[in-house]
Amino acid sequence: MFQEYKSRINQSEGTHFPSKSYRKIVLQPAYDEAKKHFLKSMVQIHIAHLKMLEEQQLVSKEDAKKIGYAISQLDLEYYEKQDYKPQFEDLFFRIENKLMEIAGDIAGNLHIGRSRNDMGIAIYRMTIREKLLALMEELLTLRASLIAFALEHVETIMIGYTHTQQAQPTTFAHYLKAVIDQLTRDFYRMQQAYSTVNRSSMGAAALTTTGFNIKRERMQELLAFDGIIENAWDAVAGADYIAETASVVQLAALNLGRTAQDFLQLATQEFNAISLASPYVQVSSIMPQKRNPVSIEHTRSLLSSVVGDASTVLQMVHNTPFGDIVDTEDDMQPYMWRAMEKLRGIYKLFGSLVITMDVNKEKLLQRAENSFANVTQLADTLVQTENISFRQSHRIVSNCVRTLMKNNKDSIKYLTWELANEKCKEATGKPLSISKDEFYQCLKPTYFVNIRTLPGGPAPLTMRKSLLKAKRQTPSLLEWVIDKKHAILQSEQRLLQYLDEWRRQ
Repeated sequence: MFQEYKSRINQSEGTHFPSKSYRKIVLQPAYDEAKKHFLKSMVQIHIAHLKMLEEQQLVSKEDAKKIGYAISQLDLEYYEKQDYKPQFEDLFFRIENKLMEIAGDIAGNLHIGRSRNDMGIAIYRMTIREKLLALMEELLTLRASLIAFALEHVETIMIGYTHTQQAQPTTFAHYLKAVIDQLTRDFYRMQQAYSTVNRSSMGAAALTTTGFNIKRERMQELLAFDGIIENAWDAVAGADYIAETASVVQLAALNLGRTAQDFLQLATQEFNAISLASPYVQVSSIMPQKRNPVSIEHTRSLLSSVVGDASTVLQMVHNTPFGDIVDTEDDMQPYMWRAMEKLRGIYKLFGSLVITMDVNKEKLLQRAENSFANVTQLADTLVQTENISFRQSHRIVSNCVRTLMKNNKDSIKYLTWELANEKCKEATGKPLSISKDEFYQCLKPTYFVNIRTLPGGPAPLTMRKSLLKAKRQTPSLLEWVIDKKHAILQSEQRLLQYLDEWRRQ
């Protein structure tokens, strides 16, 4: 029976590496991801390493010329289209075989003083840093859109909620500025993750560096890394660079997901606070009146999938040996890329749907004017006008609201000076001294908002200053991203120049 099973497996899977299922589940997907994401970085590392070996006189100028010429002859578009071939374990060996085919055995010296280990980690880091910069740039575009939109709504009165219940009057700009500030912190966290990611592993070799007199700092410079990973073991084993990136991306998705949920609620007919532009809604196939805010729904669900992909990265790192292992390499990296690319797309979509949507200012103001959310200001004012403690004032106003609710009068328009005077006498034994004009002014949401001029408050002037300050930050934040992208571009151009020099020699 055993031999029968074994024979059947051998017939279906084959008797030589790789087995059919291993190829299908592991090697083919890894190869497809590699040819899509790694070709450029792999060639750049070949060029940089060859230049460093030449400078360190570990390969002769003549040999460098031959190897450099071979690199220049690589047709990357060809490899991008080719499927996995079993005779080559992966894309690295397929490229190496081609170099040796062109330059001869001397091309094997390109691997002096390096390993698949340190090279692979460098490729991963180079891939992630570019995706991280693209993500940060899109984040800043969304941030700029939200700032511009918020500046249009510094006087758009709305009710703020705590514990999902009506709390106090505020403005739509005040809400949006909170989202903007959170987004800014997401940017700073990505900035820190970039600092961790953009370190060179080259020169660590397999685990312990090498006996060859290579120059790690030169590789760092040539590949536009900001520093080296000093310890060679750490360079090939440490996966916290990707775990940190996953954590930052996951948190950014969670943050925006909460806002997406709020917007979905604001778009309901019951709230009737926002209305999306036509490109961002779908009609029902059966109900003619429907304008489904599907773009927000997809935003919310896709953000959850970003969280899931990032969580997969963290789970794949969990409890793994601290060494060079595939758990933290080919199988895991695609989850990180998908999370980053998806979040980048969501940033673009969300910024577009926000900047084009309409806000029902009249409905929001009307809701605020009828809400008991304004009575906090009345309690504050009575402390000043009646010379009583806040707890006494709170009790007076609370008793007023309780009485009205008991009598099914669920609007602040029923809260009269006379009722408050009655409750004041019950609580303090004294009548109100506040004038009726001042009393009714306290119940207006516009008054509530306008006097909250402290930093962070919703008063229009305060909020406009806060938003303009955030707007003035944008150029410096964007400049950081542009500088990093420029450094990478300069590195790529310099490497191409070296390649061209070898080709023309």
